[in-house]
Amino acid sequence: MAEQTTFPESTGTPGALPAGPPGGPGPAAEERPDKPDAAVVRDALGVGVAVGLSGFAFGVTSAGSGLSLLQTCVLSLLVFTGASQFALVGALAAGGNPYTAAAGAFFLGIRNAFYGLRLSQLLDLPRAVRPFAAHWVIDESTAVTLPQPTRRAARIGFTVTGLTLYVLWNLTTLVGALGAEALGDTDAWGLDAASPAVFLALLAPMLRSTVERVTAALAVVLALTLLPVLPAGVPVLLSALAAPVVLFLMGRAKGSSAGAGGDQGRGDSGGHGNRESRGADEDREDYGADEYRRTDEDRGNVAERKKRGERSV
Repeated sequence: MAEQTTFPESTGTPGALPAGPPGGPGPAAEERPDKPDAAVVRDALGVGVAVGLSGFAFGVTSAGSGLSLLQTCVLSLLVFTGASQFALVGALAAGGNPYTAAAGAFFLGIRNAFYGLRLSQLLDLPRAVRPFAAHWVIDESTAVTLPQPTRRAARIGFTVTGLTLYVLWNLTTLVGALGAEALGDTDAWGLDAASPAVFLALLAPMLRSTVERVTAALAVVLALTLLPVLPAGVPVLLSALAAPVVLFLMGRAKGSSAGAGGDQGRGDSGGHGNRESRGADEDREDYGADEYRRTDEDRGNVAERKKRGERSV
């Protein structure tokens, strides 16, 4: 599915110990309280229902773009990743090359493979179940699964979110495709903007650091700048260059600050050394003056003793 979301972690029973095995869902799972199954189901249903209903917008958009009812439903059944689906039908509706549209959809959906690498360790599902569970590895199921304090809670969250979303997304896709004719001009309703709007609403809370905000802003600028001059689907692919650009600039900035800090440290150490050297010279001068005074005193004492000796004789 297209929409990425962070999900608020519910607070479990105070003082309860986690039921999951060591190495469970979170790095600090042993420190977090257990979470009731009912709370996990409630959270998963909330995400599944809220996002699953946006399949209606995809059905309407796909049918309005010229795809048949069968093609629209097959996309939701087999692809089942909203961003890729919208990117594909949007590029085709704009007259883009089918291969470019497919490439854009592919690169948007490949992120789910990286989600799977993480979820496979957390869920630890039987081998026979993994191929079927892989189809439900999407943004929403990942977002609900990762914060869970135990493996049992993670499995419940993943299953309920994936099942709810899959069923609702496909049902609403069918309803949307069937109702596209009754709606007439789908562009007039603006339903093609429904999924991007939901995506942005869910993505915005995830942009917590300055780096994330700058990367997102740069990606938007790239996409909007390239949209009028490149074929449909290509600006989305090139906007991904925002991430390495921001990381490169961050590395340069850190390197410059580190170099400046090193030069300042060397300057400070040099100044400190000079101060120590001057202090040592002053100490030597004071020592020499004291020795000179003591020598004069000794000579004066010797002369005085000689005088007393002569008078005694």
